[in-house]
Amino acid sequence: MELLLLTLFLTLFSALSVSSTQTVVQGFPTSTPQTSLSVEKETDFLISPNRTFSSGFYKVGTNAFCFSIWFTNSLNKTVVWMANRDRPVNGKQSQLTLRKSGNLVLTDAGGSVMWATDTFSRGQVEVRLLDTGNLVLVTNSENVIWQSFDYPTDTLLPTQLLVRNTTLVSMRGRGMYLSGYYKLKFDDNNVLNLIYDGPMISIIYWPSTLRETVFYFGRTPCNSSRVAFFNERGRFRSSDHLKFNASNFGVGPKRRLTLDYDGILRLYSLDGATGLWEVTWQSGGVDVCKVQGLCGPYGFCRYNPLPTCSCPHGFYRIDPSDWSKGCSPRFNLTCNSTTTNQLDFVMIPNMDYYGYDLSTYGLGLSFESCRNACLIDCKCQEVMVSSGGGSGISGGGEDTKQNGFMKLLISFVGSVAIIEMVFIGLGWWFVLRKHVHEELVNMGYIVLALGFKRFTYAELKRATLNFKQETGKGGFGTVYRAILDNQRVEAVKRLEGILHGDAEFWAEVSIIGKLNHRNLVKMWGFCAEGEHKLLVYEYMENGSLDKLLFTDSSSSALDWEHRYNIALGTAKGLSYIHEECLEWVLHCDVKPQNILLDDNLEPKVTDFGMSKLYRESLDMGFSRVRGTRGYLAPEWMMNVTIREVCDANAFKIATSLIMTGIELPVTIDAKADVYSYGIVLLELLTGKRASSLHWQVGEENEYNRLVQFVRQKIKQDMLVEVIDPRLNHVYSDGKLETLVEVALMCVGEDRDTRPAMSKVVELLSGDDDEKSIDDQEGDN
Repeated sequence: MELLLLTLFLTLFSALSVSSTQTVVQGFPTSTPQTSLSVEKETDFLISPNRTFSSGFYKVGTNAFCFSIWFTNSLNKTVVWMANRDRPVNGKQSQLTLRKSGNLVLTDAGGSVMWATDTFSRGQVEVRLLDTGNLVLVTNSENVIWQSFDYPTDTLLPTQLLVRNTTLVSMRGRGMYLSGYYKLKFDDNNVLNLIYDGPMISIIYWPSTLRETVFYFGRTPCNSSRVAFFNERGRFRSSDHLKFNASNFGVGPKRRLTLDYDGILRLYSLDGATGLWEVTWQSGGVDVCKVQGLCGPYGFCRYNPLPTCSCPHGFYRIDPSDWSKGCSPRFNLTCNSTTTNQLDFVMIPNMDYYGYDLSTYGLGLSFESCRNACLIDCKCQEVMVSSGGGSGISGGGEDTKQNGFMKLLISFVGSVAIIEMVFIGLGWWFVLRKHVHEELVNMGYIVLALGFKRFTYAELKRATLNFKQETGKGGFGTVYRAILDNQRVEAVKRLEGILHGDAEFWAEVSIIGKLNHRNLVKMWGFCAEGEHKLLVYEYMENGSLDKLLFTDSSSSALDWEHRYNIALGTAKGLSYIHEECLEWVLHCDVKPQNILLDDNLEPKVTDFGMSKLYRESLDMGFSRVRGTRGYLAPEWMMNVTIREVCDANAFKIATSLIMTGIELPVTIDAKADVYSYGIVLLELLTGKRASSLHWQVGEENEYNRLVQFVRQKIKQDMLVEVIDPRLNHVYSDGKLETLVEVALMCVGEDRDTRPAMSKVVELLSGDDDEKSIDDQEGDN
């Protein structure tokens, strides 16, 4: 009978969702031709008829936004759904567009599609935000062809169904909107479970698997319909007989059921007067500090008074931005007599590495007997002694929980004072870097959300035939051709001089890996194993621009159209990293060697973001990270003492210029890249290497010989002598003038006169003159 009533309810709900009242919409008004929302316009948003829900671009980090639905009147605009939670878009030029085909598409500043409904309709389609909080695409015949209720994130709303193919996924952490490791879903046995699905283990933690069966909790697997929902009165019902009511049961407050970042499922009610949320139910029997994976391997949870993660003495937190990665010992634990003689135990009361006890030495053993047995057992990494005197061993754990046990963890003894000094120093080291990782978290993305792979060193060694297939060598390291296990050919860059640890390198690489533009070389993955730091990129058969541009053969030289397209494409790539991507980046080494060409000679800029990976001593002078001779802006002359390497964060780079013994502050910004790009344009025009036209060190303007050459010829009205003779005087007259004009603007000695790269793109894209001329015969 109950199942019949549930089926009847579902039928009625389906009909209501289709015929629901149309919204009053801002951004997609059906009476006007506007069909898009812009991230830059705060007035572009949707709102439900009763104004309960709003939908638009929601800021999730520094210059990072997600298209979301939120409660309009909650204090902090509580989000209930996100389209692109793991792929935030830029705060400039990003749009949500309803295309004529009926597809709702979210695009980033570079035009990349970050999310789409993948729908199609031959008729007219409207976007509506219903009073239920459901975002729907509706045809002119009132058929719903897509709805957000079918794709929940971490929240279920009244009348929204959780079924066999839908899952609630928690946020990664407080204020972190990335997908987390906790899930609410039906398992294959038709039971609704809370699951910890971490990087290393996956386990059901609610209902408890310690009981004999789920029947103990009043649940049943004997219904395969797999559907759950709650209504506006706060009554929850599930096909596995999970039932509960809100503590303030009844019609009135707005409600939401959310799987929080700590793994607890909670039902909230909104206080209309204050805009605050009250917990009116939460998953029973789940202690926050007993949630699997909360503090990661070797981490433990305490109430202080709120649940707080920490590492045992002698351990350090692996990733300051993510507790799920847990802790790691500062010592090396090996199984030999020399090592075991140096080991002892540290007592931590009321702790347990639950679920990882491999064996027991027996009941009633003394602590000394258990300790001595553990020291000669290679599997033993801890000793547990219960209050009743029983002892046991454990092989280490992925998760730590608080209970009535005492844990004794292994650590080094010996020179205690020296070790304490080391720990203090390492502690300050992590404190000074903590804010860096917190900023990365606030951007709304980390490496796991990007979809590229972390390779092992052994994999890349095998793929490159033990690093024998060298294809190039640059200032950052050597590049090798690699064939991965999926038979895809890629390029592996073996970095040199990286001082970061694995975790910090991982965090920095995550920023570079997020950069995605058709004129940037795509990064597919990375390797970080101790001293081995490698990056994996898409492979370009045509190699770098310098190999084609400076070839001695006139037959293989680039023609005019290819040169112009390379200039435009390179400008677009640089404009993206300067102004459009989530975290603006300086290149610091723009030159033909760092412009690769695909099969169609489309340019792709590489080595962008390398300055993030090479943060050197503040007192070091000029280095390879900061550019190449011949392409350096005047503010980057040889007598520059740079106090800090190029910083990709908002172009704030502290530098100093030593002149006549006096330090003058000079800020290196995007205009340094613009200058280098201008030199590349002059090389495309002339076919001459800029680096070959500077000679004597100390000579005034030693890096500007190519600039001087071009300016002098133009002043003498001898532009024809500037053009690369291998072009045989075949070029577009209008585009030639544009390219020369843009190049000279970019290489201006006063950086304030240099255009932004977005302006360069505009200038190069605006010339439609395709007239070809042949000056060989005078063009009479």
